[in-house]
Amino acid sequence: MKKLTIATRGSKLALWQSRYIKSVIESARPDIEVELKIIITTGDKILDVPLAKIGGKGLFLKEIEESMLAGEAQMAVHSLKDVPTVMPEGLILAAITTREDVRDAMLSEKYPDIVSLPQGAVVGTSSLRRRMQLCQQRPDLVIKDLRGNVDTRIRKLKEGEFDAIILAAAGINRLGFSDLVEYFYPISLDEMIPSMGQGALGIETVNEPWVLEIAALLEDTNSRIETTIEREFVDTLQGGCQVPIGVSARVQENGEVIVRSTLGLPDGSEIMGEEITVGIDTIKGAGEAMARRLIEKGAMELLHRAEIMADGHKV
Repeated sequence: MKKLTIATRGSKLALWQSRYIKSVIESARPDIEVELKIIITTGDKILDVPLAKIGGKGLFLKEIEESMLAGEAQMAVHSLKDVPTVMPEGLILAAITTREDVRDAMLSEKYPDIVSLPQGAVVGTSSLRRRMQLCQQRPDLVIKDLRGNVDTRIRKLKEGEFDAIILAAAGINRLGFSDLVEYFYPISLDEMIPSMGQGALGIETVNEPWVLEIAALLEDTNSRIETTIEREFVDTLQGGCQVPIGVSARVQENGEVIVRSTLGLPDGSEIMGEEITVGIDTIKGAGEAMARRLIEKGAMELLHRAEIMADGHKV
């Protein structure tokens, strides 16, 4: 029996995701034995510094990718929103799974939604994108950095460090954690545009035919279309999690794709964005085209100022 090793972080969410993919593969390919290899990443070790200041979400992938390149594993399962747009040589984004809820969510013990938060309420998030959009809507809120895995963040909320915290709805749904708090509020796309790839799992693999054949079982066509547009948009803007960028592409029943974007300063004082509808025949290059239009309006200068603001932590 051939063995496939999946390299994974040790957090509850990472393990849930990897075990889920393991079960899908083993059901479809009983001739394949799947094992998990737990790896502690740099991002897991450094919990007292905002991600944007230490290199971004790619810190959660570095050691995992090194393990695959060293031949110790053939596959990794990531939250796609954490995967940089450029892949290391020798590794492939081989599949993108069917998306869970793409939205962000507010969790609170006292308040049912963003509107009901009192003046000066303390909200926890490690995301400059979420910070920017919260500050635009509610400049009176106090936004504080929140790091750690999902259960750690919820514990800090329940201990009273925050009035509310913002997380990806998909992770809460996958772990079944929505009942752990009094209020779980999925935030509409009108209120907050999510991160590229949010809600999808990215299957990263070594470039070996037998592994790519297995990964193909996990591919979702609509997810690939949506996230390709989103990742192309961010890649054109040369933006990682060091700058606040949100983008959402959604395939409609008629085959058209609605794409929405936002970017600006972390304090929400300046924001720009666009919404377009792309026909099924004009999907290719749609993310780049939207980014180019924003660049013409001064997006790169705005993002440069956002990076300086984030580096100085004047937010």
